[in-house]
Amino acid sequence: MFTRKECLKRYGSDYIIRQHVAAGDLFRLDKHIYSEEKNVPELAVIAFKYPHAAVTMHTAFYLHGMTDTIPDEYDLATDRNATKIQDPKVKQYFLPADLFPLGMEKMNYKGYDILVYGKERMLIELLRYKSKVPYDYYKELILNYRRLMPRLNIQKIRTYAQAAPRSDRILETLQTEVL
Repeated sequence: MFTRKECLKRYGSDYIIRQHVAAGDLFRLDKHIYSEEKNVPELAVIAFKYPHAAVTMHTAFYLHGMTDTIPDEYDLATDRNATKIQDPKVKQYFLPADLFPLGMEKMNYKGYDILVYGKERMLIELLRYKSKVPYDYYKELILNYRRLMPRLNIQKIRTYAQAAPRSDRILETLQTEVL
C-alpha cells in the first residue's frame, strides 16, 4: 500500500496516478491510499491508515482465534492524547500513555503487517472491560483463556496487570476466574 505522497514520488503527478488507476495498474482503496493489489482486506487498510493505533478488544480476540464472533466494527487503541478517529467503522479506545505500548505486537494478517495487542495483554483488557462486555461473550473468552493458559507467559500477564489502572481488582479477578 502507498500513501498519496509516496505515489507522487513514484509516478510524478496526480494526473499520472489517475491514469494508472484508470488502466487498472493501481487501485484507490481510500482517500490518499493506493495499492497495486485490487483486493486488500479492510482491516489492513485501516491499520495502514492509522499506523499509531493498535488493534484491541473484539477485533483482537477474533484475530487471535479466541472467538468466532466477527466484530461489527474495528476496535483500535490509541494514546489518550491522540486525535479522535472519525471513521464510523472504528471504535477508538483511549489509553494512558504508560499503558498504551505494553503488549503491542506486529501480526501478519493476510499478507499485511498490523499492530495488535498480544494474547496476554488482551486478557488484561478483557478483565478491565469486564462490565462492558456481554456476559456470554465474556464467559466464552474466559474459557478459551483457561485452555490456553499453559502456553501463555504468566510474567507478562502480571506485568501488564500491575501497569493497568485498578491493578489490585484485575489481579484478584485473574486469580479467581482464570488461573
